[in-house]
Amino acid sequence: MTHPLPTYSVRAFNGAAASENKIHDDTVAQRFGFKGALVPGVAVFAYMAHVPVAHFGRAWLECGQAECRFLKPVYDGDIARVTGERGGDGLALFVESNGERCATGQASMPPPRAASAIDSLPAAVPPAERPQASETSLGVGRALGIAPLVLDRAALSAYLDEIRETDPLYRAEGLIHPGQILRLANQALLQNVVLGPWIHVASTIRFHGLARTGEELTLRARITSNAENKGHAIVAFDAIVVADGARTVAEMTHTAIWRPRQVAEAST
Repeated sequence: MTHPLPTYSVRAFNGAAASENKIHDDTVAQRFGFKGALVPGVAVFAYMAHVPVAHFGRAWLECGQAECRFLKPVYDGDIARVTGERGGDGLALFVESNGERCATGQASMPPPRAASAIDSLPAAVPPAERPQASETSLGVGRALGIAPLVLDRAALSAYLDEIRETDPLYRAEGLIHPGQILRLANQALLQNVVLGPWIHVASTIRFHGLARTGEELTLRARITSNAENKGHAIVAFDAIVVADGARTVAEMTHTAIWRPRQVAEAST
């Protein structure tokens, strides 16, 4: 038996309008058949994350886990409604907007386990000159890293405003939002290769501790697959987010269409 939780509604905001990824630009997105620019998947995940924090509390940020899959676009200015249903040991999560199911996911509090060792994934530094995204530059086994990032209170506050987060926990304790942590996986792509329009399609994340303002955050990642499906070139990688070089904050898998079918068709 499932038990519905209160709906969390957010007026979606495309905070990536100026991004290098032009799928977040109205003109380019419309050429791909969308109504307009796509709100980033990591922002949609940030909306979803409100529900497990409301249900499980602060502990979910320390040792919870989640998975999410993005099915349909969420558009700037539209209302995104996040619902959750209790069932078994966790929550089933859903995002609906404009009468369509846009994302699904799950969140839970799994049995405790130690985080993977930091050096279980290779360290890497973004190249001074990024190569074009390709089957080679995004080849299986390649290590991806990001420039170290330190978020201060102002950056945290600006982000919480951007995603319309209403839980006071993050500002009160200076805690980095789970959406900001998952967004580091996008940076693993953006800082290592030059991409055309691309689409984040799915992620899993398991938390191993809180990240706070003032800590230096880095990411270690290794590409696990790069294959074509229905004309889309899709890359997946494992990643670990590390605080101050010594503590694992989260382990993730991240999947993205790095070359949509429409781009491949246009080039031929």
